[in-house]
This record gives sequence, structure tokens and C-alpha cells, in this order.
Amino acid sequence: MTKTKTVATEADPGRGRKPAAWFNRTVAGAGLTSALGDFCYETTTVILPGFLAVLGVPAAALGIIEGVADAVASFTKMIAGYVADKLGHRKLLVLAGYGLTPVGQLLIALAAGWPIILLGRIVSWFGKGLRGPLRDAIVIQAVTPQTRGRAFGFHRAMDTVGAVLGPLLGVAILGWARNWHFVTLAGPFRFVLFLSLIPGVLAVLAFLTLVRDPVQSPNPALKFFSTLKGLPKTFKQYLAAVGLFGLGDFSHSLLILAATQLMTPSLGIVKAAQLAGLLYVGRNVVQVVASYPVGHLADRIGSRPVLMGGYIVGIAMAALTAWAFLIHTQSLLVLIAIFGLAGIYVAVEEALESTVTAEMVAPETLTISYGALGTVNGLTTFAASAALGVVWTTISPVVGFSAAAVLMALGTLSFAAVKRP
Repeated sequence: MTKTKTVATEADPGRGRKPAAWFNRTVAGAGLTSALGDFCYETTTVILPGFLAVLGVPAAALGIIEGVADAVASFTKMIAGYVADKLGHRKLLVLAGYGLTPVGQLLIALAAGWPIILLGRIVSWFGKGLRGPLRDAIVIQAVTPQTRGRAFGFHRAMDTVGAVLGPLLGVAILGWARNWHFVTLAGPFRFVLFLSLIPGVLAVLAFLTLVRDPVQSPNPALKFFSTLKGLPKTFKQYLAAVGLFGLGDFSHSLLILAATQLMTPSLGIVKAAQLAGLLYVGRNVVQVVASYPVGHLADRIGSRPVLMGGYIVGIAMAALTAWAFLIHTQSLLVLIAIFGLAGIYVAVEEALESTVTAEMVAPETLTISYGALGTVNGLTTFAASAALGVVWTTISPVVGFSAAAVLMALGTLSFAAVKRP
């Protein structure tokens, strides 16, 4: 009785009354929180490669930092999803997740070397992994099944607004601050990082005051390892193919570093970092624009062929980056093409890997299957980013990006061999 009564406060106003609109307080609050959260940490994403460059940190360190952070976030997502399904206590954990983001940002802003930056990134990404599945569970139970698409569409739109506006403002402030008289070249970067704490703190306050957790849905009988073991064989083969592709699917912070290095000889490091940050913002915009057409096309012809096409675009992106280093190009058009391809394939990957997963597993194991998918992606991104950074530093970026393209191609071929369920 308590559960039913609580649902009625958000998704269903009760007997004899008109159903509540999907745009309720919880949906609006979660959307605003996501926008502020993304504003905070995506600003760091575009600033970090340039910040590391002025600190004299090599590409290998950036690869390790981003790879470890992605792996931590992915592991945390699976555990958080399990906790959400088993215990049903969510809001405090989501608040903790959003609160860890500005803590991590502060560590990065104060860092003088890469170990503290790594710690800060781990703290931020642990919070990101903790809050994601639990926040989504709150949103999905705040609306009726017939309006979930609109609610999550709004949420993703707000999320992307923060991911675009944060980096844009960060790059603009970096350009403004570089004319000030800082003691070191790192000064303008630290200034932007400190400013990014403000939206991070506001995200915590927005979730605390606006979002209600309408339903707690404990499932104490849920067993973690036995559920994982019982997942379908076809899905496990699919995870293997995704993992092989992921061994070449490096963090796109390395693309920002690539653009910064390629343009530094002609523009200087701060201006090159600014322009590389804008290219990353462009990648985010392309991802947003491509997301709906990708989904529409998948509905028409199926998710598997569209996902395979997205993987092929990823191969082209890695190969083009290797070629850019081979010829030492400073062409803005080539860099725009690289980041544009990155936006397209990420849009396909993020939308359709989950869709293909839903086609392969039973509904009652979907949450933990998404966790398994996220963990595979996180582990392989860690391996890909760390390996690319090391090869970049010790051999050459041409070899590193070429190897990434080859691994992506092998993963695509493995995916093509996975039988339909």
C-alpha cells in the first residue's frame, strides 16, 4: 500500500483526476541537476589536456588518467544498479555522487602533478558512476510508462546543454584569463577549474531541493553473481565483441590532446588548447544532432546494422587521426572531420549498444546487463587509453592511433559474427 501511494504523488495523481503531466518537479529537477553536473565536469574535460601540457605531463599520463577514471565509473555503475534494484535507497547516494564531482575538481585545480590529477578524476568519475543508474531509476518512476520517452528525452537534452555550454564558457574564460599576469602558464587553467566548482555545488543543491524519490523498490532476493552467470550465451559473445572493439576505443580527451599538439607550433599552446576545446564542443553538438536520426534509422532497419555502421565510422576516425600525425597536418578541416566522425560514432555507440543488449536479455536482468556492458566498456576504455598514451609517448602517435583502428576493425568483425538471439 505504501508503494502504490507513493507512486501516485508523482506519476499518477489519483483516482478521478486527470493524469499528471510528464514534466513534473522530479523530471525538471533531475534535468537541471544533470545540466549543472555536466557543466562542471565537461569543462574539465576540455581544459585538462592543455593543463597537463603546461605542467609538462606526457600523453601516457593522460591516457592512464582517463582510462582509470572511465573504468572506475563503469564498475561503479554496475554496483550502483545492483544496489538500486536490491535496496531501493537512492536519493542520498545520488546526492553523494553529485557531491563528489566538485571535490574531484578541487583536487585537480590544486594539483602540481599527474598523481593528484588522477586522484581527482577518480573521485569525480566514481561520483558519476554512482549517481547515474540510481538517478535514472528515480526519473523512470516519477512518470507513467506512456511518457518515459519524453521525460528521458528532456533529461538527455538538459544533460547535453551542460556538456556544450560548460566547455564553451570554459574555453572563453581561458582565452580571457590568458591575458592576465599569472605566475605560471598553468594559472589560467587553474582559474577555470576553480570556477567550475560553482555549477558542481549548485547541482547538489538542485537535486536536494527539487527531486523527490517517488518509489523505493527493494528486491532483497536479487543475487549478483548468479544473475551475471545466468545471462544468455549470445549476450556474452556480444560483450566479447564490444570488448574487442573497446580495446581501440580510447578516451576522446586524447583527441583534444592530439589537436592541441598538432596546432601548437602555429598557434601556441594556450590558443591551441582553446581551439581543441572548441572542437570537442563541436563533437558534442554533432552527437546531439545525430542521436535522433540514428535512433529513427535503427527503428526502420534494425539496431545491429546501424551499430556496425557506427563502429566503421569509429575506425575511420582513428585512422584519420593517425594520418594527421603522419603528415603533421595543422589543417583545421582535417581536425573538424576527426571530431565530427567521433561525434557520429559515439552517438551510435551510446544509443544502440544498449538497444542491442535489450534485444538479447530478459527484462528482469536488463539493469544488471547494462551494468555488465558498462563494465566491459570501462575496462577496455582504460586499456585502450592507457596503451595509446604509452605508445604515443614511447613510439609515436601514428602507431598508437593505427593500432586503435585495427582493434576497432577486429571488434567490428567479431560483432558481425555474433548470431541473432
